[in-house]
Amino acid sequence: MSLESVKVWVAEHAPELGLIEAHDSTATVADAAATLGVEPGRIAKTIALRVGERTLLLVTRGDARLDNLKCKAAFGGRIRMLDAEATLAATGHVVGGVCPFGLATPLPVYADVSLRAFDTVFPAAGSRNASLEITPSRLAEVTQATWVDCCTLPG
Repeated sequence: MSLESVKVWVAEHAPELGLIEAHDSTATVADAAATLGVEPGRIAKTIALRVGERTLLLVTRGDARLDNLKCKAAFGGRIRMLDAEATLAATGHVVGGVCPFGLATPLPVYADVSLRAFDTVFPAAGSRNASLEITPSRLAEVTQATWVDCCTLPG
């Protein structure tokens, strides 16, 4: 059902985007990069987080790591990643297919500035083998994301 909700959402909000349904897994950054033939940084991973009682989504580049101090400054509190069950309940997407599109419940979306290093990025699209290609600015626009600086990049 999750892929279907993304298809409906894309048709309504960003019909110019085409879904990429692969035969191989795109469930992890490494799998997605190999399947799509791009560097891991271009995979836009979506992480479901809880800050106090608030649930939010953070989209960041695939090779970035959350920086607890930056996240605390950006979100006003200590972050906790949601487990697979809570992520599915909040987003309607299984882990490996989590994206900021076609959500089960409206959630605030944040985009890490690290995404801006690329002309296009590849977020998941609601399943473990679906994604789409989008510019970081269009991603932020269609999801009404707020830009934040929450991550560190590999050395």
